[in-house]
Amino acid sequence: MENGQRFEDMLSRFVGNGPYLEIDGEKYIDAASGTFNLPLGYTNRRIAEKLKQQIDRCTHLSSAYTHEMSQYILNKLVKHTPEGINRIWLRDVSGSGAVECAIRIAQKATGRSGVISFFLAHHGQSLATAQISGNAFRIKDFHVNIDGSLKVPTPASVMSELEPGTEQNQYFDLEQFIQLGSNDNIACLIIEPIQGNGGNIVFPVDFYRKIRDICHKHDIIIIADEVQTGFGRTGTFFASTGYAKELEPDIIVFAKGAGGIGIPTGGVLMRSSLDVLESFEHSSTSGANPLSLTALNEIIDIIEDEHVLENVQSNEAYLRNGLLTLQRKYPEITGVRGVGYMFGFDTPSPEFAAKAIATANNHNLIIRGSRYGKGRALKVRPPLICTKEHLSEILHKLDLTFADLTLDMLDNKEVA
Repeated sequence: MENGQRFEDMLSRFVGNGPYLEIDGEKYIDAASGTFNLPLGYTNRRIAEKLKQQIDRCTHLSSAYTHEMSQYILNKLVKHTPEGINRIWLRDVSGSGAVECAIRIAQKATGRSGVISFFLAHHGQSLATAQISGNAFRIKDFHVNIDGSLKVPTPASVMSELEPGTEQNQYFDLEQFIQLGSNDNIACLIIEPIQGNGGNIVFPVDFYRKIRDICHKHDIIIIADEVQTGFGRTGTFFASTGYAKELEPDIIVFAKGAGGIGIPTGGVLMRSSLDVLESFEHSSTSGANPLSLTALNEIIDIIEDEHVLENVQSNEAYLRNGLLTLQRKYPEITGVRGVGYMFGFDTPSPEFAAKAIATANNHNLIIRGSRYGKGRALKVRPPLICTKEHLSEILHKLDLTFADLTLDMLDNKEVA
């Protein structure tokens, strides 16, 4: 009984309410939406009530019983997908699993194996998805290869996570990579419409168009990894129907925000011609469980009923202008960039970024960095329910944070 009470005490330290998280009674505003998986914040009455009701019925069902529910959700999602994407594979609880599903679909549909991915990309934590991600430090001690795969650069104009002065061509030649380095074995190209963990990197619209045309020419399937950008983060339901619509993907992967308040879920949307997997070819025990389905079904309704996309669209400029104002005020803030409620900016170094995160925490502001602490970018991605007043609070606390950092630097110079 004593150990059980201790566990309850540990849990009770944390209480969420919308965009706020109380830790030991002290309230913080979370400008990172948890790990970018809380579009509705820590709590939402509608989803919570539905989940409570489902818990009293059952928390697990074999996927043999949930197919009809998955199709019901698909019928709601197709209103928000690019034209022609009208099939779903709903058997995952994470982005990593869903990305692996998308790769399997592409490999089976094409008979090829290779995956083209990008420097600084992040596609998951599993062996396979870490391998195709674009941060080599994450895989130096682990070994798995997808035959024929390539990692290619992103445009230099958005490579802000590279050290200043690093030279790179403005646009790499994807055509040459395919012709000279792929051995005609490329099944798919996978891209985050906005690179999340890489530093909130926003690609030029023309870059999507170029990728699309070259992939179509070589019959390469385009996978949009919308684990972070999906479910309203960029102001449209998927980035693929908004800022990144020129990409015209064949497959969309979703997770994170699809659970509304952090309920694990993940899935794949695809063109009908790519609905090729047998049930045994990709599945997981908890995939399409009743709680995930409940949260997923309800967040679609909430986004529509409560005008969540309109809220993000109407406040996007306010958030951008506030961050640009801070950029003009503090030379340590550079490269403000973003879409919707998905913004980031650079700091002088990874060490400075870590200090900024700690200083923000002292002001009861939660922000996150890039590349698992190895990057110099900071990300500002509040829950999609945040009002202008919430954004003002976040911007004010960022101002206080960088004012403190400036004082620290001045003090250090005087001591030196």
